[in-house]
Amino acid sequence: MTFRSIRGGDEGLPLAVIVGRPNVGKSTLFNRFVRKRLAITDPTPGVTRDPVRGLWERDGKRLMLVDTGGIRPGAGGIEALAARKSYESFGAAACIILLLDIEELTGEDEEVIASLRPCADRVIVAVNKADTGERESALGDFWALGFPRVFAVSSAHGRGCEELAEAVFGSVDFSLYGEGASGPGADITLAILGKPNTGKSTLINHFLGEERSIVSSVPGTTRDVVDGYLSCEGRVFRLLDTAGIRRKARVTENIEYYSVNRAIASIEEADVVLLLIDACQGLAEQDKKIAAQIVKKGRGVILVLNKWDLVPSGGGALTSAVEKVRFLFPVLEFAPVMAASAATGWNTEALLSRAWEIKGRLERRVETSVLNKALERWVGENPPPRDGKRQYKIKFMTQVKAAPLRFVLFVNRVGGFPASYLGYIKNRLRAGFDFADVPLEVELRGREGGGARKR
Repeated sequence: MTFRSIRGGDEGLPLAVIVGRPNVGKSTLFNRFVRKRLAITDPTPGVTRDPVRGLWERDGKRLMLVDTGGIRPGAGGIEALAARKSYESFGAAACIILLLDIEELTGEDEEVIASLRPCADRVIVAVNKADTGERESALGDFWALGFPRVFAVSSAHGRGCEELAEAVFGSVDFSLYGEGASGPGADITLAILGKPNTGKSTLINHFLGEERSIVSSVPGTTRDVVDGYLSCEGRVFRLLDTAGIRRKARVTENIEYYSVNRAIASIEEADVVLLLIDACQGLAEQDKKIAAQIVKKGRGVILVLNKWDLVPSGGGALTSAVEKVRFLFPVLEFAPVMAASAATGWNTEALLSRAWEIKGRLERRVETSVLNKALERWVGENPPPRDGKRQYKIKFMTQVKAAPLRFVLFVNRVGGFPASYLGYIKNRLRAGFDFADVPLEVELRGREGGGARKR
């Protein structure tokens, strides 16, 4: 199996990039144009670190809009990495939106402006926080910068944003991008979840063949959900890199609170979740809580023992690790457990293959007639138990939903129906219809007014 990254522009979708120093309103403008709260907005400077991408549609045309981390010249550490990624975004951009603050032009702004001089023909200057006509009168100072297109906007209130959008789309020659301007459509979406420092960003960077996400040993480096596309065996995979999820008691900043919420919300977007576990540290209580959310949403999941290259080999290490996961993770007894190394790439292609198989099973539907023939056989081999003098009876079963898988089992009595027998039916469903490694839900229904119970 081979895979390749689908970079912005490679599939005919032009890129528009928002750049500027920290806290000038880039994420607010980004969210307004893509009409979703994809980027975290907060008064704290430097909230955005990794580039965040979103589809921007206007008058039947499409751009991939990129929100970048604030560029702070001379900064070190993670801020320097964020700035470097922002600079890297210039090269592939069809249009660069330089966002400035109408209240002041700083030395940091001047350095960003200097870096954009070589590509001035692709730059549109947007001067933010021009909330009133009186403020807009200060625009003359920004025309003096020498860029031919300058707009006063308020990203918070929308003032001037329509004119800016018209200018951005008007600056792009869409004829150069052909029919691919509709953008890459994903056949499957994978969310990469786990505690901090389990290798999530390293894994997505390996798949995409570029440093899409900043990799650092500092917990909480990834804040926004970072996505990317790759092609594998003729299929398009969309990957979501999420913030590391820590225990609620250890989440002290508003920014991290929003990051964790976005990570949990990514489960809803995903077809399959790759739940990364540090193979050297083993399972933690937080892993179980993440797993509970995945099961609740009915998404497919693969437990990935990452950093396997650091685990001493021999002595049945993998078998022992899998057995331990099964013992500590009964809620995910159905889920496949796979060892991999995001750092070296070992066994990562197998993750994509297994994820595709799981998606196929989640989308499978079983005809009611076929289901009930099997049910009749299962009940004949192992009849439901009695409750004193009364016999529990099963009337029939039907599938009501795929992806997530949901079945309804009609019985004569819901109250007191043995959980062990319901477990037996679920196990036979898994074995009989190849649902072995996916979550499924069976709801009990009785006679009218008899209630219902899910399991």
